[in-house]
Order: sequence, then C-alpha cells, then structure tokens
Amino acid sequence: MFFFGFLYYWMLNLNKEKLLILGVNDIARNVARELKNGCGYRFEVQGFIAESIADPDEILDYNILGNITELAKIVEERKPSVVVVALSERRGMFPYKEILDCKLQGIRVEDWPTFYEKLTGKIIIQNLRPSWLIFADGFARNSLTRTVKRSTDILLAAVGLCLALPISVLIAILTRLDSCGPVFFRQERVGEHGKVFTLYKFRTMVQDAEKETGPVWAQETDPRTTRLGKILRRTGLDEIPQMLNVLKGDMSFVGPRPERPHFVAALQEKIPYYAQRLVVKPGITGWAQVRYGYGATVEDAIEKLQFDLYYIKNTSFFLDMLILLSTAHKVLFAKVAQQMNTKEGGTMVSLQENSGLELHNFGGLTTSWLGSYECNKRHGPEAHGQESEPKR
Repeated sequence: MFFFGFLYYWMLNLNKEKLLILGVNDIARNVARELKNGCGYRFEVQGFIAESIADPDEILDYNILGNITELAKIVEERKPSVVVVALSERRGMFPYKEILDCKLQGIRVEDWPTFYEKLTGKIIIQNLRPSWLIFADGFARNSLTRTVKRSTDILLAAVGLCLALPISVLIAILTRLDSCGPVFFRQERVGEHGKVFTLYKFRTMVQDAEKETGPVWAQETDPRTTRLGKILRRTGLDEIPQMLNVLKGDMSFVGPRPERPHFVAALQEKIPYYAQRLVVKPGITGWAQVRYGYGATVEDAIEKLQFDLYYIKNTSFFLDMLILLSTAHKVLFAKVAQQMNTKEGGTMVSLQENSGLELHNFGGLTTSWLGSYECNKRHGPEAHGQESEPKR
C-alpha cells in the first residue's frame, strides 16, 4: 500500500498541468488562495496576467507575468496547458483573438467559476453571475434519478433502523439515567421547497436548553450538552432517529443539512442563493458535512452553502455513495484520530491531517473519498447533530 501510494503521488507530480490565470482581482485572489491551501497540487502555477499595467506586482507570492496586451507573447513563451479566465470586467478588454488562438492550439480554456468548482468541490457565490448557473451543466434531476434515490433511501433506512435497534434501546436507557427529560428530541426544520417538518434525534442537551437564550447556534463545546450527549455527538449516534424522517419522506440520507425556520429566514436575507439549497430534500449527511468543519456563524453558513450548491448541481447516485463512504470514514476513523492528537514541541499533530487518500475528478466531478482534508485541513471535523435544543 505504501508503494502504490508513493507511485500515485509521484505520477501526480510528474503530470502536473501548467496553469496560467488571466486577471488580478478579488476573483483571482480567491483562486490563488485555494491553490496555496493545498488544492493546487495537480497544477504548476506559472503566474497571473494583469488586466492593466497599473495592477499590483504580485498576488499571494505568485508572479505577475505581464498585462493583458502581452497575452499572446506570454502563452508562446510559457506554453501553458490550462488558461483560466478570471476577469472581473470583460467589456472592451476581453482578448477574444488570443483566447481563441489558445483554444485552437489545444490549450484548455476555462471560466473561473467552472475551474474553481473543479478545484475545490464547491461553487463560490461571491461575484458569481446568475447566467453561469443558468447555462452551466448540471442541476438535472429526472424521474429516474428521483426514483433511484428514494428507493435507496427507503432500503438504507429500513435496514439501518433494524440494525440500530439494540443500540437505540441502550441509548434510550442511558439517556434516562444520565439526565432528566425525554429520550427523543423533536424540532421543526425546513425541508424541500420550504416545507416545515419535525426532525427526530436522541436528546444530547439538558432540558429547556434555550429557555433563557431563545434560538441560538450550538457551539462545538457546548456547556448545555450532557455527558452522554458528548459521546453521542462524537460518534454520530444521536442521528439514528433521523432514519424515521427518511422513511417518512421528509429527508434523504444525502443532502444539505436541514436548518431551523428562524435561521433560514435570517440567512436568506444575508446570503445570496441561500434559498436554492431548498430545491432538494435535506439529508442526514451531505457534501458540506464531509468537506467542511463545524459551523456556527454566518461565514460558516456561506461556506457550507457553496458545498451544498456543488452537490445540488452534480447530484448523482455515484456522488451519494461517495458521500456515504466518506461519512462512514469520518465517523469510524476521523473521530478516533481526533482523540489521538499528540503534542510534539507544543504543536498538535493530528492523525486526521495525515489521511490523504483521495479520488479526484472521477467522471468530471471533483470528489474526495476517505481524505478530503488536503484542501480543508484548516477546518475541524464536522460535528454531527450540533443544533440547539429548545424547550420541548
């Protein structure tokens, strides 16, 4: 396994694509930031081409090779295999002839939203034109796809509930012994097309957790969590009753996490395209959960929305299976690795950060399996079921 792993990464480094980015602006900086954060290991970034002579001399340690009038000369000298167009304004300055020449020479030319999507596995919403969403491939859900997804959900939920029955009985008994209050926690959530439904979980917080505060986001180390609740959240076992929601048709196994009506209304006012995540059924797990860490702020909601939009755009049976396998890995291995962090010279070294087995661009999708941490190791692991629990 070590030999084939070494051979795999050696071949990746050997076949790096030469990348040239047209534009020096906030869009280009976002792309450069992701390339620096570990997503760009498949590319050899040659540099950026400025939109004007007055643009800055460098961008996140990458070189500015010249301005837009020198594009043909730079392409001839550098011979890139990919040119990414990241111009903030195209009217009157788009180099049509030079870009067409690149295309005819066999150089791959990509618009920045498409490249960013493939690079990171998410759709960035800042500076995103609605026309790109309209004309981009994806967002197709025919009757066959819906039937296969629903049949898979019913089968997995039925089998899962049967297998989880013994542990569910044990959790119910321990919950009663650990703290006062009901075994199950019920809360209103927003589902497909804005329909409100009741979500079921094992209770992990003290009773009347929001009596004094009202609806609030739970924190990763929430003091309201019970002793048993900490274990249930760490292992994801508190999510077992949500398979009842799947059987009822309110949820799917894979999809965006359902939010509370209070937060949905607030986030729709602050975040563009947030309402678009309601076009599919919410899920027990999802692309955002396996690719992004715990979130309890508006900024986290924006980041997770970008992963959710990617999933909605590229939804397929294959992607659902990858997400389920990644979720199993995070629950069975990443949670354990998180507890096995060791101190070396005052620095926390996590086993989780060393898991780098990835499956990229399979079937045109930028997907990661077992180790989606290369681009996202700056985020912590997803905490399962970290929603506040109000008075019941």
